[in-house]
Amino acid sequence: MTPLIKICGLSTPETLDAALDAGADFVGFVRFQKSPRHVSLDLARDLSRRARGRTQRVALVVDPQDAELADIVEAIDPDLLQLHGHETPERVAAIRARFGRPVMKVLGIGEAADLEAISAYRGVADRIMLDAKPPRTAGALPGGNGLTFDWRLLIGLDPAIAFMLSGGLDPDNVAQAIRLTGAAAVDVSSGVEKSPGVKDPGKIEAFIRAARTASAVGVS
Repeated sequence: MTPLIKICGLSTPETLDAALDAGADFVGFVRFQKSPRHVSLDLARDLSRRARGRTQRVALVVDPQDAELADIVEAIDPDLLQLHGHETPERVAAIRARFGRPVMKVLGIGEAADLEAISAYRGVADRIMLDAKPPRTAGALPGGNGLTFDWRLLIGLDPAIAFMLSGGLDPDNVAQAIRLTGAAAVDVSSGVEKSPGVKDPGKIEAFIRAARTASAVGVS
């Protein structure tokens, strides 16, 4: 099975084209002002139009209000909304119903107990992203921190769960992560950057190649 690949935090036409040309299945645009990957609505609109019809476009938001989401949906026309905050299952269901877009809920994982939250969200979210739990430091971002979690926690996870693996992935470790977890989808942001918020086209291509290679050697 070939894993789906998401390149998140894209902010320039050049790096977006690198992801598209390499065959990314999803491209993500961040709408969170504290992030170095945050893009304006005007830029996000232009990038989304450039990607339309070539891949799935994802808008990443953190605890958004409905008015903010309305602006994002109008500008980006996302194929998927990625909720990366503290949204409850009820809020996830409400967003999905109000805006008529598939939703991916991100859950921070640090220990086995964190996986228990999956059951509360899998009935209301179209997909679950399992990301490394952010550090407990002032100003820590909800994601994009370049941290991994113990992938062995996912061994034995119900294969029916549509999850995307994230957190500290890069071209050097993504194949190992896929082989160990059997992840059918992977996400990367900081792992393909030269510096925070600045994507590297070569690393994007290398990441996608490594993930595809992992699938070619028998990942199920």
